[in-house]
Amino acid sequence: MIRSASLVAAGFAALLLFAPARTAAAPFEDTMAQRVLACTGCHGPEGRAAADGYYPRIAGKPAGYLYNQLVNFRDGRRPYALMSDLLAPLNDAYLREIAAHFAGLELPYPAAAAADISPADRALAERLVTQGDAARGLPACTACHGAAMTGTAPFVPGLIGLPRDYLNAQLGAWRNGKRIAQTPDCMAAIAAKLAPEEIGRLSSWLAAQPVPAGAKPAAAFAAALPIACGGVAASAGGTPR
Repeated sequence: MIRSASLVAAGFAALLLFAPARTAAAPFEDTMAQRVLACTGCHGPEGRAAADGYYPRIAGKPAGYLYNQLVNFRDGRRPYALMSDLLAPLNDAYLREIAAHFAGLELPYPAAAAADISPADRALAERLVTQGDAARGLPACTACHGAAMTGTAPFVPGLIGLPRDYLNAQLGAWRNGKRIAQTPDCMAAIAAKLAPEEIGRLSSWLAAQPVPAGAKPAAAFAAALPIACGGVAASAGGTPR
């Protein structure tokens, strides 16, 4: 029995001696870029936008705007289950980290799409964007989104560099009460005054505008805002309501 036990022990020792070494676990990259891979699955690599035209670019957008949208999705103002479920367990501080990560990415934009609208419709869209329509109480888009339409830090996003279908869907959602922002919801008030065909023309014209190389949001508003907007700081150095 002793000899048998010795043989068994020797056998185990030989197995251990000649057994292949276990493969070491791959190191985990604990960075924000790794953590937000769940975002880039829809919004494209590094948040550059998805090819389908409905998931927008989030890379380089102002941090305050991105944070507001993350909060809106988490808290149910913007109803989209995929985003709401993903963000439900995350606190405000972590949402600010995510927003800061994407806001800090400086990546080139793709070429602009061709505007499939008539010259008259182009002129109408450009007039609404740059001049507004005082008779209907519509401010120029550039009054808030910047003269270059690249946004205004930290709370207002750019209007160019976005797919036509996304722009069309969001303006339509505001007009129909499906997208809601902080009170007072300035974009809902503006979109409600636009006719559906005007939304289509605006989306096509904006999507056709090229993004200048190295474009960034403007550092500040050129003048006082023409309309109260809950997602924008009430005053310099303030916080969004």
